[in-house]
Amino acid sequence: MATTSSQKITFPSSEGALLAASLELPPETPRAYGLFAHCFTCSKDFVAATWISRALAAEGIAVLRFDFTGLGNSQGDFANTNFSSNVDDLLAAAAFLADKYEAPKLIVGHSLGGTAAIVAASRLASVQAVATVNAPSEPAHLRRVLKSAEAEIVANGQAVVNIAGRPFTIKKQFLDDISAQNMKKVLTELNRPLIIFHSPIDAVVDIENAVQIFQAARHPKSFVSLDKADHLLSRKQDAEFVGATLAAWASRYVSRE
Repeated sequence: MATTSSQKITFPSSEGALLAASLELPPETPRAYGLFAHCFTCSKDFVAATWISRALAAEGIAVLRFDFTGLGNSQGDFANTNFSSNVDDLLAAAAFLADKYEAPKLIVGHSLGGTAAIVAASRLASVQAVATVNAPSEPAHLRRVLKSAEAEIVANGQAVVNIAGRPFTIKKQFLDDISAQNMKKVLTELNRPLIIFHSPIDAVVDIENAVQIFQAARHPKSFVSLDKADHLLSRKQDAEFVGATLAAWASRYVSRE
């Protein structure tokens, strides 16, 4: 793999909070820029986000990965965020790239970040290709994760929920927001090349979600099975496979003007 480099930067969200980011750069002038959206309650430094971004950079695509508002090293209160604010953060990241470097032509998202990436892509004219990794077909899939606390959230307006061993405050507005999304409509109208990576043994977001995304999207669309990979792509070889395969696929669609 070619030697890549990383620059730590910050940029403002639409609400004014400073979001922490890393820009993965190829050894030579990038042939394109991309965005990476991390998984729910994860961060830009999560292993899959790091390895996939570096694998793409090794193939000439610079990637900006950042912490969503209230997560990692970014400012803001996570309790006040939701799916829509994640999409807004991606749009702010795209605006930053367009202003300081070059508008993103590729957008990649892991888990719920993949669902957000689809919505963001539908609002970004510069994006020429979209990729999801173990993504739910609807944000409302998260209700399964929050099921044990949903009654308390509805009754009290919020509740502290343990997610992957860490406590997070989830407010009722979060539930309302994920329920209001219409991903089938977004996918039908996306009209961008789409590649779906999903593990057939994903125990968090089952493979049926990939089927639903694939069926709703229009061609050109592709599916790649991540045999033996877990939901978080915790094995480096799985993440690097996604990055290398994605770079090869994107070369058909991502081009300089």
